Amino acid sequence: MKSGTQNSTLNLYVGDVGEDLSAVPVATLSSKSGISFIQLGRNISAFVVTGKNSQFIGANAAWSVRWSGTRYLEGIPSTVSLKVNSKSVKYRYGQIQVKSVKAPLLGQRMAVTNTVRIHDEYLYGIGEVPSSWPTEALIAQAIASRSYALSKIGIQKTACDCNVYNNISDQSFIGFSKEIEPIYGQRWKEAVQASSTSETTGQVITLNGLPITAYFFSSSGGQTETSVNAWGQERSFTISVADPFSQDPILNPRFFNWSRPLTQSVLAKAFVLPDVVSLNIDSRNPTGTVARITAISSDGKTSTLRGETFRSRTQLPSAWFNLV
Repeated sequence: MKSGTQNSTLNLYVGDVGEDLSAVPVATLSSKSGISFIQLGRNISAFVVTGKNSQFIGANAAWSVRWSGTRYLEGIPSTVSLKVNSKSVKYRYGQIQVKSVKAPLLGQRMAVTNTVRIHDEYLYGIGEVPSSWPTEALIAQAIASRSYALSKIGIQKTACDCNVYNNISDQSFIGFSKEIEPIYGQRWKEAVQASSTSETTGQVITLNGLPITAYFFSSSGGQTETSVNAWGQERSFTISVADPFSQDPILNPRFFNWSRPLTQSVLAKAFVLPDVVSLNIDSRNPTGTVARITAISSDGKTSTLRGETFRSRTQLPSAWFNLV
């Protein structure tokens, strides 16, 4: 981890300091130095790296990092680059926590989170739609993303000790890269600001006074699914609607029509059978998606799945399909 801004400051703190502005750093770095973290057992060791030299700072279950020009540390506006394996991401806002967490199936591991203000700082880094889209479409996306994130507050994911993941499990968060996109990056930031109602509040979609989990997607196949068929329960804010734009080959060249070959091993694993010799679509939902699909193995065993379960296990784009 290293600042990418000349004359900037990077502070390292022991533990998760949260919103404590009086926290005292154990190390203060210039833009010429960086911080390296290594997981050792239940603790994470921190090192200050300057050129080829490395200085051990300590080993703790958690660390916090702040950089100048943020709400947490005064100074020249700066960014910090975080490199994990071969992937590097730039962050401009908030602070970063590095923690040792015990995740189901994964065991003890290092979790790195960017703690930001959802109202605006988080949204500036959302990379779900092209910034070249019409302004009103960008504003609508900002409102949906803010609503989705706020609906997750209070739900702590043990695998990351965070509220939302930075990928398709929740929302694509790409940090400062979104804001500095060539030509159009500033348009997205302006859309986020346009969806704000004050310096500390923004527009959200609510039901009974609470933010809804505002799901969104790129293509539906022509009709959105009902909440009962998708999740097994009614959600009044999510209803099935026509989506003719998804059937336009110009607007939706990848998914207006698609095909996917499925191997024997994938099918057998999906249905939990030794093999699969035949498939049959038993029924469809009113929207046209597959409701039930049955597989038969060579020894005569059968297995039936919900269409959505089959789609998920086989990684199909949709439960709206035919067998060929």
